[in-house]
Amino acid sequence: MTDHLFFIAVLPDEAIQAEVARFKHYAARHFKSSRALRSPAHITLFSPFRWPPDKLAQLEGCLQRFARQERSFLQGLKNFNCFKPHVIFVDVERNDELPGLQNRLEEQLKRELELINDSQHDFNPHLTVAFKDLKRSIFPEAWEYFSRIAYERQFLVSEITLLENNGREWVVFEQFEMTGEES
Repeated sequence: MTDHLFFIAVLPDEAIQAEVARFKHYAARHFKSSRALRSPAHITLFSPFRWPPDKLAQLEGCLQRFARQERSFLQGLKNFNCFKPHVIFVDVERNDELPGLQNRLEEQLKRELELINDSQHDFNPHLTVAFKDLKRSIFPEAWEYFSRIAYERQFLVSEITLLENNGREWVVFEQFEMTGEES
C-alpha cells in the first residue's frame, strides 16, 4: 500500500479563499505562474509528509486531540510580500497565536506520532499567490503589480486542516475544529 501525501494548514474563510484564488488566476494569466492553483489558499503549519493509509486513524486522532486543546483567534492579512526571485504571497500579520499554534502542533506530532517537520525554513506564515514556476525574468514585473495592491483582511482561525495530494492537486481531507475544550 502506497503512503499518502499530506500537509497541515490553516485555511481562511471562503470569501478570502475566493479573493486569493483570483490573485492566483491573475498570476497564471499574466505571469505564467499557475502552480499555486493546485491548492486552496492556506497557511502551512506542517510541511508535506508521507503517511501510511493503515495508520490514518492515529493521525486523525492526534489532530483531533490537538484541535480540541486549541482556542480560535483572529488572524490579519496585510498586503503582499515576496521571497525573491520566485515567490509572491499575501502577507500574514505577525502575532503570537499563529507561531504558537504551529509550534505546539509540531511538538504534538513529534511526541505522539514521531512525525518530524522536514521543512528547511523557519516558520514564515503566508498565503502563496505565485511560486516555483514564476520565472526569475518575469518576477520583477509580477512583483511590481502585486506590491501596489492594498489588501487587508481578517479571519477567524477556528480549525486546522489536513490536506491530501490526489496526484494533481491538494484537496481538503479533513478539518478539525479548535474548541479549546481540553487543557
